Amino acid sequence: MTHKILCPTDGTDHSNIAVAYAAELAAQTGAPLSICVVNVAHGGAKGPLIHHWTDAEVVAILDAAVALAGERGAKEVKRVDIVSREAAAGVVHYAEQNGYDHIVVGTGDKRGISRLMLGSVAADVMARAHCTVTVAR
Repeated sequence: MTHKILCPTDGTDHSNIAVAYAAELAAQTGAPLSICVVNVAHGGAKGPLIHHWTDAEVVAILDAAVALAGERGAKEVKRVDIVSREAAAGVVHYAEQNGYDHIVVGTGDKRGISRLMLGSVAADVMARAHCTVTVAR
């Protein structure tokens, strides 16, 4: 039985499919849903640490995802901003540390910016996760 759901998003159509599925699952099970954005960090050692998205972009992505989740029936939705060097590792680590027992990820387009949360990231999450992972397409 699902008790706590985590759904990473990057604001793309493919991740929106995962958000919708996760919200419907949360509505059916009564489980709380957390929607996260992994703001991948680049650089740092000898130069500045640069995040993929600005704070405003993270807020906009989360706002849109939370609105979609609400439309799909999720009652309790938490917003999570994760900073990590790698998207899949950030998702799995956060899920483990915070007691999530179900992760819902999107997959599909494997070009450009969408690779941050889709495609190989979904496979990495599945391979590393301690809990059930659903890939929504």
